[in-house]
Amino acid sequence: MGKLFGTDGIRGKANVYPINPDLALRLGKAIAAAFGAKGKGKTLAIIGKDTRLSGYMLETALTSGMISMGMDVYMVGPMPTPAVALLAKSMIADVGIMITASHNPAEDNGIKIFDGNGYKLPDDVEAKIEKLLLSEEEINPADPTKMGKAFRIDDAGGRYIERTKACIGQTNLRGLKVVLDCAHGAGYHLNPLIFKELGVDVIKTNTSPDGLNINQECGALYPEKMGAMVRAHGADCGIAFDGDADRVIFCDAAGEIVNGDKIIAMCAKDLKEQGRLKNDTVVVTSMTNLGFHKSMEEDGIDVVITDVGDRYVIETMRQGGFVLGGEQSGHIIFNEHSTTGDGALGGLMVLSLMKRTGRTLAELAECMEVFPQKLTNIMVSSKPPLESLTKVQATLQECEAALGSSGRCVLRYSGTESKLRVLLEAEKHSDVDFWTDKFIAAVKSELG
Repeated sequence: MGKLFGTDGIRGKANVYPINPDLALRLGKAIAAAFGAKGKGKTLAIIGKDTRLSGYMLETALTSGMISMGMDVYMVGPMPTPAVALLAKSMIADVGIMITASHNPAEDNGIKIFDGNGYKLPDDVEAKIEKLLLSEEEINPADPTKMGKAFRIDDAGGRYIERTKACIGQTNLRGLKVVLDCAHGAGYHLNPLIFKELGVDVIKTNTSPDGLNINQECGALYPEKMGAMVRAHGADCGIAFDGDADRVIFCDAAGEIVNGDKIIAMCAKDLKEQGRLKNDTVVVTSMTNLGFHKSMEEDGIDVVITDVGDRYVIETMRQGGFVLGGEQSGHIIFNEHSTTGDGALGGLMVLSLMKRTGRTLAELAECMEVFPQKLTNIMVSSKPPLESLTKVQATLQECEAALGSSGRCVLRYSGTESKLRVLLEAEKHSDVDFWTDKFIAAVKSELG
């Protein structure tokens, strides 16, 4: 990765480099230059955002930069990330931009970039933009007669609503009562409409964004609160989105959390039964629970493993033509319908499965046994190559020798934060706790 782009675009504290108006203005110019802006009406960008207060600042700066280079800009306002990807393709845009820091707190923000087909940019295009962005040379603006124009589109959300409903064939979902937690984020308005229009009895919560409350003890990072509401209302299940609504986490009628691993597992089994799982293969990341792999093996489903990050899952799916993939965190990709993770689409797929089979979410979630697993985030002062950390590597060798094939440890730096993530998995909770403590001590002694 470059100096600015992480695993999911550029991200940081709002109004602090690199998420400030100065850099956003130059980024707008660099994007326009990279996509060959040729004068008004000849190149087009779509800009959406989540509900963060800083989104106004970044939207204005990015738009100014692109217009100055001769690119037209269509602003669609608060919109789920998958909607921006869809609009970039359906409006034949050259580029789609989503202003969001996803699940991060309100004081953060970021910029995700999609190509005209709705896919996240490949590394070489990001590198081209970054080279322009960091260059000391001026990015020459367009002639005053060839500057672009800005437009605000108020009805773009309708396209996303209809596309998403169509993915399950406008299935009648009447009779299902669902708690919908929108995290005060980008899906606060559109997502409840999608479910309601298909007949779901929607109990919506956290749909009143004020610019500062996005992800604040709600949404996909805090599904336990949704679980309590499900029990209180006697709902069939709960569905929680993150700040930009590209991921989804569920809970069953008893309030038990159902994460991305179980959702992918139940959908993979269902697609295979229908003969629709391409090459009987599913794509997941190295963080996926060992119980998932065991369940897939029992059903004769091959598993392809990628690095952590939905962009890597999507790239692998595109290369192999696979139709289903995702992450434990709730990024679920149905490649026949969407170019990125889509929380609302994932929610509809599961509700449709419940309706079609007559099974509860709890019954569907029995599709796999979950191995005890713990993910620990350790703050670090720097990110040297993991191979250079002698104490961490020694602990890793000890751990692998002790657990053998009955467990594992995965170490990786966060692509967006100054953290080292340590994933421990084993047959016994005691082993998970023991080795987690050992790794915490080793990491702090070298990077604390």
